[in-house]
Amino acid sequence: MPGHRPRRKLVAEINVVPYIDVMLVLLIIFMVTAPLITQGVKVDLPQAASQPLPKDSKPPLVATVDEQGHYYLDDGNGSAQDVLSPAQIVTRVRAELEIDKNRPVVVRGDKNVRYDQVVTLLQLLSQQAGVPSVGLMTQPPENQ
Repeated sequence: MPGHRPRRKLVAEINVVPYIDVMLVLLIIFMVTAPLITQGVKVDLPQAASQPLPKDSKPPLVATVDEQGHYYLDDGNGSAQDVLSPAQIVTRVRAELEIDKNRPVVVRGDKNVRYDQVVTLLQLLSQQAGVPSVGLMTQPPENQ
């Protein structure tokens, strides 16, 4: 068989180079955009030496008071951007505690907010929403 060419063996490999290129482009995009995405409300926390929550603890509900005295609640669902009334905070915290009674609750207050705004939030959480223990969020001192 003079005109017969030998058959080429089929290559059954997947070329992964294009996938690696796409992955690297996505990695660069995420690295550039991640610092630009702000989670929650900008609050200038007071500095104090305190103990962090244990690593194995559940993520806390974070009730925030910003410098203007507006209330926010971060329940882990990205809803911390919405200004809430005191009644809405009580309702949402009660609902979260019905799901998980042991979930920690933390108050995150701006260091420039009026003291009565933080006390009002503490009162709402402990007396009206039924939170058994409320923590205060601080920032570690710069000299540590």
